[in-house]
Parts: sequence; structure tokens; C-alpha cells
Amino acid sequence: MRETCGKRPDGAALRLLLEREQLCCGGAVLRLAWQAGLTRDEIAALRWEQVSFQDERLELPDRTVPLPTEFRTWLWRFYEARGSRSSYVVASERSGGGMQPESISRLARQMLDRGGLSGVQLMDLRYDWILRQLEEKDWPAVARISGVAVAALQVRFPNVVPCRKKADPAETVDEFKLWKILQAEKRTAAGMALWLTWQMRLQAGEIAALRWEQVDWAGNRLILSDREVQMTSAVRRLLMDEQERRAPGDDPHVLLTERSRRPLDLPRLSRLVRAALIRGGMEEMRLMDLRRSQNQENSDAALLARAAEAGSVSRGEAMVLLGLSRTAAYSRLRRLAEQGRMVRVGGRYYLAGTVVPPQEQPDAIRAYLEQAEFAYRQDIAALLRVRPQQCSVILRRLVEGGVLIQEGQRYRLCRKEDLRKECI
Repeated sequence: MRETCGKRPDGAALRLLLEREQLCCGGAVLRLAWQAGLTRDEIAALRWEQVSFQDERLELPDRTVPLPTEFRTWLWRFYEARGSRSSYVVASERSGGGMQPESISRLARQMLDRGGLSGVQLMDLRYDWILRQLEEKDWPAVARISGVAVAALQVRFPNVVPCRKKADPAETVDEFKLWKILQAEKRTAAGMALWLTWQMRLQAGEIAALRWEQVDWAGNRLILSDREVQMTSAVRRLLMDEQERRAPGDDPHVLLTERSRRPLDLPRLSRLVRAALIRGGMEEMRLMDLRRSQNQENSDAALLARAAEAGSVSRGEAMVLLGLSRTAAYSRLRRLAEQGRMVRVGGRYYLAGTVVPPQEQPDAIRAYLEQAEFAYRQDIAALLRVRPQQCSVILRRLVEGGVLIQEGQRYRLCRKEDLRKECI
């Protein structure tokens, strides 16, 4: 169905109707469709055990729907008033059991007519909910919470330009979400592909082409065309379980289609992984992004280790260490500084906590000189825990700013009499 087949309800009239019908089943049907995007069959089947007030979501068989604050507040009141009568959210007044889908439609029709919305159908409320979600989220995010595939959404709502998330492939992966996906998809081709990418940094083409003859169990490694990769314990267990499930005569590729038991090609593998990531709430990620993120974490670890070993690292040293361009090296170091993992002092980057941050340096020097009266450059360098050359730049700025007085090789705080001498 295309967008033009539906009719958007009058929001003000619908809100007025729902305000009047707070705790009746008819109002609940309309709210579940308009404020949570449920279909008629989903409303009929919904039980209280699927409502997680603590996590603020509805847990449906094929998706999870977040509960807006206003809707959650109403649903809690509805539960307090009617939850003890039935295990169904919308229950029959006579039997206390669930309503038939046809009864749900009839009840919605009666309620909409009562509110002056006779031209609106129950499915229109769900479509309006989807449209409102597209105003705030991108296609994959709406597909995840609505249960409608991206391609189907684009056919039904061809004129809609959804809000687009700015996906940053280099951002840190939410490892908790990824772990949940890996556990849920452990026995699927998508899950195996994610494990091989995340823990062993294999490329999609390498995963699709991987054959059992490349798995060296004795050496605990995968033998690829251009390199050998040591297996992690998790990947080894996963591959062993998969091999045990193989039947005699199965194709020698590690990843096979579920039904035909044929090797997975790259397009299908990408679709399977994409669907798994969307189901797990990581719709902004791609398989290549996970590999890139893992590469980035390894690069970050190398930079942090170098800073710990040498005391600090410069952009030029980062370029040589990681084989990056000048701009890329600066971007890596700046991001680590923004994350609070490193501190920039001049042109060098130190591990956080090992140096006095630039914004705290004047106060630290002032407090030191109030006690010691004067200090040499090496004293201040030791105080700030920076290189003497960098300390010279810091001291020169403080002298030029009138904070310090330099007398030969010694530095002291600028006093009032120093200012009077300058005025004379």
C-alpha cells in the first residue's frame, strides 16, 4: 500500500478523544496503534508479560517498540485499573480472554466514529505513527521498530525523506549491544560473519570464501591467501560447533545458506548481517564498519602504548607508527584527547593523568612559586611532567602575560612592586 492509500488522522481530534476515553478498551486499541504502531493482530495478541515498564518497551515476537513517556504513563494507569482482570492488555469484557482481530477492528471503528473521525481506519493510525517515526529516524531505525522492511517502507511512503543519522564508521562500537547480537545470532551465518569480523578482522570476501580446509585446528589458526590469523577461543568454539553440525556431503565452505546448503555470496551475506544488526539496534553499522572500528581500536592501543613507553607521542611519530597521513594522524590523536584518554601539551600528546593539563598549568605554577619563591625551568618541567622544551614555551607565555618575571635562568611570580617599576 502506498502512502496515498492511507489518511492521516486529525491529531487534535484524536488526542481529545483519547483524553476522554482514558481507561476503556477502545481507547487502548487506538493508543496502541497510534502511539506504539501496533497492527490489529498485534493488539489482539498483546499480553501484559510483553510490556516491560522498567525497560520502557513492548517486546513483540519480531521486534521491540520503545514506549514514549506519555504513553508509558497512561499504560501503567491502564494496567493498574485492568491488569488483574486478564493476561491480555485488551481483553474481552465477557470472557476476560483476548479479543478476536475482527472485534478489535469493530471497536476501533466505533471509537473513531464517536470522535468525529469516521474517515479514518485503524491501519491509518499505524501509518501515521510510522510517518512520525520517519520524521525523527532513518529508514533502518524505523524498519527495526515497525517490523516493516526498508524496501517495503520506501514503497509505501515514496514521498517521505526520513531524518538521516550521521553514521560515523570510526565511532566506538557499543560492545554491549554487539555482544547481545553475537549471542542471539551465534548459530546463524550472520552471527559467524560478525564473530569473524569483530574478533579476527576478516573481510567480507574472505568470510564468504572461507573453506574448512583453511581451518588449521592443530595450529589454532585460519590460513588465508595473504596471511595467517590466530583464532580466538570464542571463534574456535563457534567453528567447532558448526563443523559438528555439518552433514556428510555438505559443501566445504564454512558459511552456507540455511535451506539449500549452498555457499553464501557477498550480497546475501551483507543482507543477512545487515538484518541482524538492525534487529539488535545497531542499524547505523555495517560489516566493514565493525572491522574498521576494530582496526581503530588496535591503532588507539598502539598510540597509547607508545605514549606510555616514551612518555609522549607527537603527530609525526604517530604517522610513522601507524602509516597514516599527517591529517589522519592528527585526527586520531585529537579524538583520543577529546575522549579524555590523552592530553595535548603543545605538539605532543601524553597519557591522561600523567601530566598537568594546559588549563591547570598556570595555577599549578603559581601555587608552586608561592611556596618556593623562585624556580628553574627544569623545576617547572618536573612539576608539570612535560619536556623541558615544552616548558620553555609555557614559561615564555606566562612571562609575556605578566604572570611571571624571568631573572636570568630563574622564574618568580610578578609582584606589585614589579608593576610599579614598569609604570615608572
